[in-house]
Amino acid sequence: MGHNWYLKLNPRDKKSSGSKEYVSLRLELANSSLKSDTVVDASFKLLIYDQSFGKHSEHEVSHSFQTASTSTGTSCMISLGKLKKQSSKFLLNNCCVFGVEFIKVTTLKANTTSETLFVQKTSIFNEAKTYTWDIDDFFALKNPGYSPEFEVGGYKWHIIMYPSRDGNHLSLYLKLKKTNDLPSDTANLVELTLSIKDQETGKHRKGTGRCQFTKNARTWGWSKFMSLEDFKNSANGYLVKTKCCVVAEVAIVGSSKME
Repeated sequence: MGHNWYLKLNPRDKKSSGSKEYVSLRLELANSSLKSDTVVDASFKLLIYDQSFGKHSEHEVSHSFQTASTSTGTSCMISLGKLKKQSSKFLLNNCCVFGVEFIKVTTLKANTTSETLFVQKTSIFNEAKTYTWDIDDFFALKNPGYSPEFEVGGYKWHIIMYPSRDGNHLSLYLKLKKTNDLPSDTANLVELTLSIKDQETGKHRKGTGRCQFTKNARTWGWSKFMSLEDFKNSANGYLVKTKCCVVAEVAIVGSSKME
């Protein structure tokens, strides 16, 4: 495709959620093919070949390669245990075959817009503030349900809770109240944790992230925070009779400006 690439293999990768080992692949664009004023958009398949039956393990990926992002994220292809199984034929006579199949590669001029990020190392905003929303009757909530507003870093916020569009999950979001003093080209970098308390054992369900809130992007969270089945199961302690408790831990850790 007119560019030089590396295919990178990790034979003992781990997902963040557990200790199970996986064989993972990622694709990297070589420095010799990088230019500061171009972006290389690529669609491709990462493959581990089944050497007997042709039942390859494959992941289709799209990525924009540029000076700030020379490598794709890690794709966990198959578990190490599955690779080693004789019946799978991914490993044959101690030999494995890995590949990449390019679907489309396009070279474009880079967007001249740049973003300057300012992380506030010494700021009162660095200290996270916690807001607790006690809900006495979950079934009486509107859809969506809004918490009372609360203040963090000079801004007003709400927690939003409602069943997701598929009707099988609970959605949970943090929303920045509409503000006129935030310029359209400025964003606040926010670290947040949203939790639904387990009122029985203290094993709360949590979601954590770092995101940018702007005048035109004021909501961030999870459309499938947890299944409604798990939430309503009284044995889990999230919903006790009709009561539940949602906690938001929010810190503004920086700001950015588009130029």
